[in-house]
Amino acid sequence: MTNMPKTQTAVQLIGPDQLCLNTDKPVHKPGPYQILCQIEVVGLCFSDLKLLKQFTGHVRKSEVVSGIDLEILKEIPSYVCGEEPTVPGHEAVIRICALGKKVTGLETGRRYLVQADYRWLKTAQSNAAFGYNFEGALQEYVIMDQRVISDSEGESMLIPASDELSASAIALVEPWGCVEDAYVVKERTSLKQDGQMLVIADETIVQEEFIELLNQFGRPAQITFRPPAIQESSSSSSASRSNSSSLLSSFREQGILIVKADDISKLPEAGFDDVIYFGSDPKTAEQLFSKVTASGLYNICLCNKKFNKPVVTHVGRVHYSNIRIIGTTGTNPAESMKYIPSTGEIRKGDKINVIGAAGPMGVMHVVRNICQGIEEISILAGDLDNDRLAALNKIALPLAKKNNVGYHPYNPAQDRLTEPIDYTVLMAPVPKLAAAAVGSANKGGIINIFAGIPANVSGEIDLDTYIEKQLYFIGTSGSTLDDMKAVLKKVESGQLDTNISAAAVCGTEDAIAGIRAVENHLIPGKIIVYPTCKNLNLTTLDKLNE
Repeated sequence: MTNMPKTQTAVQLIGPDQLCLNTDKPVHKPGPYQILCQIEVVGLCFSDLKLLKQFTGHVRKSEVVSGIDLEILKEIPSYVCGEEPTVPGHEAVIRICALGKKVTGLETGRRYLVQADYRWLKTAQSNAAFGYNFEGALQEYVIMDQRVISDSEGESMLIPASDELSASAIALVEPWGCVEDAYVVKERTSLKQDGQMLVIADETIVQEEFIELLNQFGRPAQITFRPPAIQESSSSSSASRSNSSSLLSSFREQGILIVKADDISKLPEAGFDDVIYFGSDPKTAEQLFSKVTASGLYNICLCNKKFNKPVVTHVGRVHYSNIRIIGTTGTNPAESMKYIPSTGEIRKGDKINVIGAAGPMGVMHVVRNICQGIEEISILAGDLDNDRLAALNKIALPLAKKNNVGYHPYNPAQDRLTEPIDYTVLMAPVPKLAAAAVGSANKGGIINIFAGIPANVSGEIDLDTYIEKQLYFIGTSGSTLDDMKAVLKKVESGQLDTNISAAAVCGTEDAIAGIRAVENHLIPGKIIVYPTCKNLNLTTLDKLNE
């Protein structure tokens, strides 16, 4: 610690769309459980822009509410929730400078890749993360705390990395890991065992079908219930309908606690793992979205009717809260469950449309899917910028030819797609694109909302068409430790060159210009920041020799 500077240069976000360069930010000494890290390199990400625009409104800038003794957070100078200025930057490679006396399992002088997503540390609507409510890597040094960066099983979010690779190749594992997670994510295909279920019915429930749902897909611990009349079976006449007592009795016999629901508005927000709606009233359907908890499932049974208008749908929560929406045109909620894919993976024969394909993350999706080894797929790569498309073509065309994959670049302002799409990947956080994808989707299609539409943003979706086509919105945020380890292994073995994404470099002093370049789509690829390269202006790789 004797040679460590007392101050450093850092990029700080001090308010919505307010970035400043602080040339006198303190370098803190590590406490007993803390780690002082020097930043080798950090990539700029479109997700940084979401934080930039939303600031305190971002779900990962809010305070941590569980997963750690909250008193510990007061000891950490890099914990900066709420209105406190933060340092963005989460695609980072660090080298450890100093360790607190109680830190174990890490080595001074060793290089590590940062896993930024602290999924076990919950905020009100999401989780904590490096570069959000914990300071990130757009600075020369950062303090981490081992009690924060170790998950519930004690595994560290610092992944040992080779000194043989370039720092940029290692840092770019993080965004490639996010891309991988979007496809390998495992979907919940059952009811939440011992969870909380909400059932709101404006139409008659068929008793035998509801019992079938519980028998096939699991039993909740509690059902909050607002039933109409109950029909004993699908073949029963309307004259045989009775009140709901027999169905409720059967629930109780199975050990399920029953709670009566009268007023939806008085039910807890984000309080239910499984929400089932029997009906077609748009206002009721919209109201129920807020009742679905993180990683919850919303199952709509139209009961042979229609909404007959677009429904305001929480598309932002698909990405940030992992909520899922399924439905059936009929009365049986068990039918909807069968439409859930086991993962987000592309499928044999899929026609895949990547919207925003020539941006930094879009390139990764295109390359990943070309090289995935799935037979008979074709990829439509859409982008509004012809120059960026030309740059993508130089990478994608040879790979597509090598892997025998159909590849068709297009500009949506000039070319109109006419064939139905099996798998859509959205690279722009625009709810209208999700709505348009529903219209262009083939039956059984998957719509991957990769770009993070803010969690509090909704959009009007034609749920009649969504349900009739048996579509599935999927979305993931960040990557898991396993995703990053898998991608790092590919890089270290030479199977994958993540540097294919790199397009420009700069020092910390010009990182704000780099963020604005990302915002304005000025550079077709990733911008890599080197804090140790003092006063390095933003420079594209083709100009680096100059």
